[in-house]
Amino acid sequence: MSIIVYAESWEGKFRKSTYEAVSYAKNMSEILQQEVKSITVGDISEEELKKLGIYGSSSVESYPNISKSDGKSVAEIIKEHAQNSKFIVFSNTFNAKSIAPRVSAKLKAGIITNIISNLENNNEPVFKRQSFSSKAIEAVKLNTNQGVLSIAPNSFELSEKQLDCKISVNQKTTESDLNIIGKDINKGKISLSEAEVIVSAGRGLKGPENWNMIEELADILGAATACSKPVSDIGWRPHSEHVGQTGKAVAPNLYIAIGISGAIQHLAGVNSSKVMVAINTDPEAPFFKAADYGVVGDAFEVVPKLIEEIKSLRNN
Repeated sequence: MSIIVYAESWEGKFRKSTYEAVSYAKNMSEILQQEVKSITVGDISEEELKKLGIYGSSSVESYPNISKSDGKSVAEIIKEHAQNSKFIVFSNTFNAKSIAPRVSAKLKAGIITNIISNLENNNEPVFKRQSFSSKAIEAVKLNTNQGVLSIAPNSFELSEKQLDCKISVNQKTTESDLNIIGKDINKGKISLSEAEVIVSAGRGLKGPENWNMIEELADILGAATACSKPVSDIGWRPHSEHVGQTGKAVAPNLYIAIGISGAIQHLAGVNSSKVMVAINTDPEAPFFKAADYGVVGDAFEVVPKLIEEIKSLRNN
């Protein structure tokens, strides 16, 4: 028996969230005394596939002719490999959210999403998960023989095991119900769901022409850029940068909110951040009640000084 991991890739490369899923499964495998087997789709090089072994995967089954957008086919492939597996592990990505429930239904297995705890007791598998927009933590027990587990991003440390990963390439093709005619992909940017530092801004920036200082601050911090819903709605920034309850939920180590008042919908999507910093001219802004650190001041004065100070520290 083995623990199955859906190893998702982006343009032929794995991201941190995939390695987190493999590391999580490896931690579980050491308790269950089982191997970790990864399943991946899309055209991925052998060198890239071998990276899964670094984090604990003993083998990987690659399906280069299957698109990850074809959730129906991907779910069927995972089901075929998971007949005798107790756990099937996903990272809680947008793509996995369409595949994990299908696998759960096909296997008649219980499904738990947004998991933030490792397996501790094999005799009574209980998992902690985020719920109610990360305002509460639930302890959930599986009552089925198999379990589909989806882990919250940035909730687990990567653990390197340096295993030799056996690679098998399957040339299987399927007739898909989908016809993909094009893709619009953000390239050269840090993924918000995996970013350890996020610099976010709102209407306090007064216009899209003032985003240069946000991007400069993000660059020197190695951070991703984000925005509030009103900013994306009026077209100042792309919708792919919108974080909050109706946008992307994020959980970075550091979240810097500049000129964002802190509406409850925005806070619901960012309150899993380890440390939150708010910069706002309004001392009564709701964000200050949620933030770990707050600066009452004009962003156009505070941010340039912050950039200057960071550069000075690095130069020294």
